Amino acid sequence: MAQEKQKEYQLVIFAIGNEEFGVDISQVREIVRLIPITYLPKAPEFVEGVVNLRGQVVAVIDLAKRLVIPSKPRGENTRIIIVEIENMTMGMVVDSVSEVLRLSSEHIEDVPSVIQTEVQEHYIYGVGKLSKDRLLVLLDLKKVLTPVEIQHVEKVVTLAGSKKEE
Repeated sequence: MAQEKQKEYQLVIFAIGNEEFGVDISQVREIVRLIPITYLPKAPEFVEGVVNLRGQVVAVIDLAKRLVIPSKPRGENTRIIIVEIENMTMGMVVDSVSEVLRLSSEHIEDVPSVIQTEVQEHYIYGVGKLSKDRLLVLLDLKKVLTPVEIQHVEKVVTLAGSKKEE
């Protein structure tokens, strides 16, 4: 059998509650401090609202609510990770962002069936082993929202954007 070529992943590491997560840096556009979020009526519970990011209306979701896990109270370390999903720019509120790191594919394993995380398995594409006692849950941002939810969020953002122009 041919030797498998090791792939290296560059990940943005963030925390929600007591869990550490990683997402591929190619999906992250930028990381910003928590800015005022405009509430949107009729949006799903996990959609916080929208923000004006340098003239662009961007939907913001509370990733802890979406993943149904406890988060810490918002504070100085709270960040909004601006991501690109299905050609849509969206913000995701997290408790803190700690680092960007490289992780070789040899340190990433498939999700074990007995993984001890409160996050639903279909959002996870692997578990990164950073050290003997430090594991990283690797999220697939494309699966965090369903296509129907993405369409709904796009519609809400379009409506919010058109109301600002009136």
